[in-house]
Amino acid sequence: MKFVTASYEGNEKPGVLSKNDQGIFFFEQIFGEEAHKTVLDFIRSQDDKALEIIKQFLEQPNQEPQPLEKVQLLAPIPRPFRNIICLGLNYQDHADELKKSFAKNNPSPEAPIYFGKMATEIVGPDAVIDLQEQVTDTIDYEVEVVAVIGKRGKNIPAEKAYEYIFGYTIMNDFSARDLQAAHTQWLRGKSLDTFTAMGPFIVHREMVEQPLQLDLSCQVNDEIRQASNTKNYIFDLPYVISDFSKGFTLEPGDMIATGTPSGVGMAFDPPKYLSKGDQVICKVEGLGVLKNRLGE
Repeated sequence: MKFVTASYEGNEKPGVLSKNDQGIFFFEQIFGEEAHKTVLDFIRSQDDKALEIIKQFLEQPNQEPQPLEKVQLLAPIPRPFRNIICLGLNYQDHADELKKSFAKNNPSPEAPIYFGKMATEIVGPDAVIDLQEQVTDTIDYEVEVVAVIGKRGKNIPAEKAYEYIFGYTIMNDFSARDLQAAHTQWLRGKSLDTFTAMGPFIVHREMVEQPLQLDLSCQVNDEIRQASNTKNYIFDLPYVISDFSKGFTLEPGDMIATGTPSGVGMAFDPPKYLSKGDQVICKVEGLGVLKNRLGE
């Protein structure tokens, strides 16, 4: 199951992709008037029966989805209920490339580096990223896999961590590097409007093999900048979920961004920051393709 949010006839609607990924079944078509109004509401309901209803619906013949060409995909969760939980320097090659800057005090982290990313509204596939020229001229990209929590939990054992995941999606963690450096922490430089792009859908955990071993890449225009695999995490998801939930309750709909590999723009000599009109393409095996363009 691949969960989506789409704009259709002026309305924002949640649904799931058809089995051939060519159309959308909106929740109202599956559940009728009792349908959840957003993907986030659906996840937060923790309704296993509703998941089974969707599975059965997708197996039925002669159901007519809304063709993808008639909708505009948005971020699957356009408005999160609280900050995205992010991991910094969670690939060793990324930590290595930033030894002269953000990794100078943590060349090989001994514990996960957590920070928050504020996103009042998350943008989706094909959205234009605001250059924010009044505050930054060093916009960078970061391809990441995001785990969406599906079950409330605290002090979660690592061996049960995957049970608490609803599914996975792609995030481009756009970053204003000058603001990161100026404020000696990362929240502001990561949280400008439109600097969180996500999608194209949330893939339910049943469709993703555990542990995660997914190829991921980021391309700027015609140049591949980042290429790695999630097996290269320093701290894998079971460890992170167990560690972060110690003394803290994770809620359905929480999102954990798992870090980015080497190849970010600031690490080149000279740096390769994003410019007007650049297209950035993030790909993750099994999770689709997320394309965005910098504004003119």
